[in-house]
Amino acid sequence: MEVIVAPPPMMSYPCGCNAAADGLRDRKESCGAGVLLDVDGVLLRGGSVIPAARRAIRKLVDQNNNFLFPVVFVTNAGSCQRHQKARQLSHLLDVQISPEQVVLSHSPLRMLTSFHDKCVLVSGQGPVTHIAHTLGFQTVVTIEQLSEQFPLLDMVEHNRRPPTPVSLFLTIILFGEPIRWETNLQLLIDVLLTNGKPDCVYDTWLPNQLPVLACNMDLLWMADAPSPRFGHGMFLLCLESVYKKLTGRELQYEALLGKPSLQTYQYAEQLLRQQNHNRKLSTIYAVGDNLMTDIYGANLYKRYLAQQHAAMTPSAKLVAQGTGSQVAMAEEELGSAVRCCSILVCTGVYKPHSPMPRDQKGAFSEMVFSSHRDLKLELDLVEPDHVVEDVEAAIDLLQRKTESNI
Repeated sequence: MEVIVAPPPMMSYPCGCNAAADGLRDRKESCGAGVLLDVDGVLLRGGSVIPAARRAIRKLVDQNNNFLFPVVFVTNAGSCQRHQKARQLSHLLDVQISPEQVVLSHSPLRMLTSFHDKCVLVSGQGPVTHIAHTLGFQTVVTIEQLSEQFPLLDMVEHNRRPPTPVSLFLTIILFGEPIRWETNLQLLIDVLLTNGKPDCVYDTWLPNQLPVLACNMDLLWMADAPSPRFGHGMFLLCLESVYKKLTGRELQYEALLGKPSLQTYQYAEQLLRQQNHNRKLSTIYAVGDNLMTDIYGANLYKRYLAQQHAAMTPSAKLVAQGTGSQVAMAEEELGSAVRCCSILVCTGVYKPHSPMPRDQKGAFSEMVFSSHRDLKLELDLVEPDHVVEDVEAAIDLLQRKTESNI
């Protein structure tokens, strides 16, 4: 791990210097570098832009505001659609960002086409029905609609009349943390323990569990508050605890999406390659503020790329080992970059002067590993390749590295 506190300044390229911009564009073509930028804690704190973020973005574009490298913004946010997130980022960062440059926690659901024709129950906030339809799901029911159709199940609100019941649920999609946790926990358990028929009694001995697709495993995320806030991973922890308490079994996931899942990085690399005219990337630089999602995921992808190149990439492979998913991906969806480099910034969840969590014996343990249950604690996966002060320093670092590779 390389720690950079005050990196040397980069050579400046005045806006009117066409030769400098052309040189940077030539460097993009020759080195094949791509950039993955986290949002919360790297570029934004709540609705405010981190000062270094605007300076970093200026170093990533030429005098015409065209990106000098393929850049994708990868966030575990999921309560909106990517064109809305692109519009928000464009406004805040004062640069044109297209929807094709944005990966949300639920974006890889586009690739899970085998579930698109199932009747799905969705949990989260924001326009979840519209999001699900946009991702390809045809028959969508929300927790709110379920509560209205089965008023006796939701004891939080009593003043409802029962309308026509819905059809049998076949899949559950957890987009993100809901607003009313009690209602969502209750109704999700109702559906899980009745095999999709919530008007029936519980059967805790069901031989098969309904498929659950969960997006965003973040236990914590950085907003305006001085300390991190609960993320969707905390809601998943509650759901898993209730399910295990009632059944004695672990809740199983058909897929876990969002960082640090491999599908998320594969999907992001597809978008990087599209910006690079489908030319192969040499190095993907992944910048984030969270050891347990951004760094873990980037390092997991680095390991995966090394294994894929060593094994000459079969036509289809299970690619989400370590993240709870058992979804096969086609060959064209497999990563092709040579390597992935993880860069940790100190403007979000990670604080350089705060010690890593340890148990009473001074060692790391699963009990203090602040990430999802299905992520295996491996110290090399939470060890960043570089630690820098902020995203501007991260961009300076990757530009020096790409210059040295020309």
